Amino acid sequence: MTRSVILIPARLAATRLPDKPLADIHGEPMIVHVWRRAIEADVGPVVVATDSDRIAEAVMQVGGTAVLTRADHPSGSDRIFEAVERFDPARSYDIVINVQGDLPTIEPAPLRAAAALLSDPGVDIATIVAEIVREEERTNPSVVKAIGTPLGPNRFRALYFTRATAPTGEGPLYHHIGLYAYRRAALARFVALPPAPLEQRERLEQLRALENGMRIDFAVVRTVPLGVDTPEDLVRARQMLAKS
Repeated sequence: MTRSVILIPARLAATRLPDKPLADIHGEPMIVHVWRRAIEADVGPVVVATDSDRIAEAVMQVGGTAVLTRADHPSGSDRIFEAVERFDPARSYDIVINVQGDLPTIEPAPLRAAAALLSDPGVDIATIVAEIVREEERTNPSVVKAIGTPLGPNRFRALYFTRATAPTGEGPLYHHIGLYAYRRAALARFVALPPAPLEQRERLEQLRALENGMRIDFAVVRTVPLGVDTPEDLVRARQMLAKS
């Protein structure tokens, strides 16, 4: 039987929104909102991985678990790998779900959808997408597109991820949402690999896995959670969570 743990990487070094994880949303730091949403998914314990004592303290004040990591990690994947090794040296958990710390509106269903893809033993990494419905997002390079071959209802095997408008022709385009579920062995292999050529060209870390023969499957979910990167995003998050 597999056992899952959710890791939320969080750091203070954001340029467009300083101290982003601690930004106030209705009386609580944003990282606490993300932690609460992850708890609601009920797929395993939730741990915040951070290099900041302030973030760790904010999480522990509400009864959460935080693991302090090094400050020099090049990516969230590296941070969660160090954190899971510290949190679970006995390797009791063999699935690691990476939820970004700037998704305060994330719903439980997408987390469960990503974890469910790993019921197939051939899948190394699972992630989620949503169909693009706004025309301007089809050509926006900030909206990463996932390209895959269908395996069943709302399930695909990933072939490529790109910032370009792809694939061409008739049919839906899918917006990749940066939430991942890793087999622990796959995460260990992934962070040990050097950056790959297409990863560097597209500036998309997940291409490292594909370029090295790892299998990524993705599930289609209904909504894209709001990623908070700017003061304007923070205003939107406050408005959305006021209605929930």
